[in-house]
Amino acid sequence: MTEYLAVDGGTIAYEVAGSGPLIVLAHGIGDSRAAYRAVIPQLVAAGYRVAAVDLRGCGESSVGWPDWSRTAIAGDLLAVIRHLGGPAVLVGHSVSGDAATIAAAQEPSLITAVVELAPVTRKMSIRLGDLRVKRFRRGMLRLLGTGAFGSVSLWRSYLDVAYPGVKPADWAERLGRIDSLMREPSRMKALQSMGRSAPTDAGAQLGNVRCPVLVVMGTLDPDWADPHAEGSAIVDALPSDLGHLEMIEGAGHYPHDQFSDQVVSLMLPFLRSTAARA
Repeated sequence: MTEYLAVDGGTIAYEVAGSGPLIVLAHGIGDSRAAYRAVIPQLVAAGYRVAAVDLRGCGESSVGWPDWSRTAIAGDLLAVIRHLGGPAVLVGHSVSGDAATIAAAQEPSLITAVVELAPVTRKMSIRLGDLRVKRFRRGMLRLLGTGAFGSVSLWRSYLDVAYPGVKPADWAERLGRIDSLMREPSRMKALQSMGRSAPTDAGAQLGNVRCPVLVVMGTLDPDWADPHAEGSAIVDALPSDLGHLEMIEGAGHYPHDQFSDQVVSLMLPFLRSTAARA
């Protein structure tokens, strides 16, 4: 059941399932909390209370926000955690992974651990050799085109590259839902606005994180020519011994949707070790 939380600038939609320690799930741009539909039941079965959030401008959350930065998204996620009686483990995909970094640095008492799925936490620098990597070249052109023209067809074309090989069993339904949302001008504007925001605010906070961080990357993620190198750079920028990188073979930019079982199997030992450490 959808619930709503009023914050400065609008309303955030979310749903809660299960009981136990709190985990908050946040999706990436151009998406909704439905991205975690296969993850939520597994975490609930493992004994967690799981809150899945629609980012500002996305899903069932309101539109017309004045700020689309990662810092603003972090503020929304912290507001949800406070409202639900944190602390919480914060799981973020892509832009939300960056926001999770900021949230953890800003409010360490509210965040016990962070899971970053394909995060875009550092300023992207493209080298000439990167463009020789076909999946990177294809993904970047489609992302740039979507941002420039607000094209739903280009976004769907990007998703085809971002989900290499294995597709979820309900792929047609998933695409239909995304397509429907993106054809709302306000939702496409949210995608474009988030896409234009730089990750520098998140990158600047990596060294200020004080909780354990699990970074999960797909080996075929089209957002980077070398996903392993990007994940390693994020871990290296964190304080010593806080970060850990896991790679999922064959996954693209949505490992939690393509390989939900594998992502959960990585998360659960991490969560147990985090709880033991606390």
